[in-house]
Amino acid sequence: MTPQDLKDVMSSGLLSFPLTDFDANGDFNARGYAARLEWLAPYGASALFAAGGTGEFFSLTASEYPAIIQTAVATCQGKVPIIAGAGGPTRFAIECAQAAEKAGAHGILLLPHYLTEASQEGLAAHVEAVCRSVKFGVIIYNRGISRFAPETVARLAERNPNLVGYKDGVGNIEAQSAIYLTLGDRLAYLGGLPTAEVYAAAYKALGTPVYSSAVFNFIPRTAMRFYEAVKNDDMATQHQLLKDFFIPYLNIRNRGEGYAVSIVKAGAKIVGHDAGPVRAPLSDLKPAEYEALAQLIATLDE
Repeated sequence: MTPQDLKDVMSSGLLSFPLTDFDANGDFNARGYAARLEWLAPYGASALFAAGGTGEFFSLTASEYPAIIQTAVATCQGKVPIIAGAGGPTRFAIECAQAAEKAGAHGILLLPHYLTEASQEGLAAHVEAVCRSVKFGVIIYNRGISRFAPETVARLAERNPNLVGYKDGVGNIEAQSAIYLTLGDRLAYLGGLPTAEVYAAAYKALGTPVYSSAVFNFIPRTAMRFYEAVKNDDMATQHQLLKDFFIPYLNIRNRGEGYAVSIVKAGAKIVGHDAGPVRAPLSDLKPAEYEALAQLIATLDE
């Protein structure tokens, strides 16, 4: 898949970040992960992000990362494109990107660097080093301490032909509008605020009709139904699902720091596709929260 092919994939449809399966000891469970991908692949996502944010990239070791990407590529070959998460310090991000390319992934989502603040010049140097280390497509993620000014994105797009996507997880409408109006169709634009469905209609109005769904991990039919409602400007269906499911879901998610991932793992377990516990520093939902989520999921027609 060329960078342009990846951009085309990113320009329409629903995306998702599969959970990474861990066993009871917290080790990568390749068999469970493959079974998860086989379950999710037929539901119609345009691409799946292996070892992404919901896949707990931030907790993975350098030695287990290639196996996760290799498992995803082998399982989904001919079914759905795989985009790998990559991030952290520049040299580690390059190692991840090159390992993903070698494994046959179709591109990377460049997640935020580690810990320290950085200037726009530093962010640009980081992204450019990763772009130049591989041939396949790169998507940058505007989130956390990796916040790109519109002029930085424009400069990077001009200098790096394989930079083909921009994902926003900040929600700065002014910056998002400026980037889209400046770069137009040079990039594919993705909504990446958690939980993305809540912001989907607003982002579509900003020229960003594509987003990644975390709840696709445990309620894929409902996730696709919501995406189709966004695609078709069906506000009645969007409002109904937001009121009946997503707002109560957010009320549970917001009870704990890091629950944006933990609640998805809980949901997968509730529907019979247990991915194991989250890794520290995340913590699993408390029993009462787990039960509240189970009751909420039971109201859906999945």
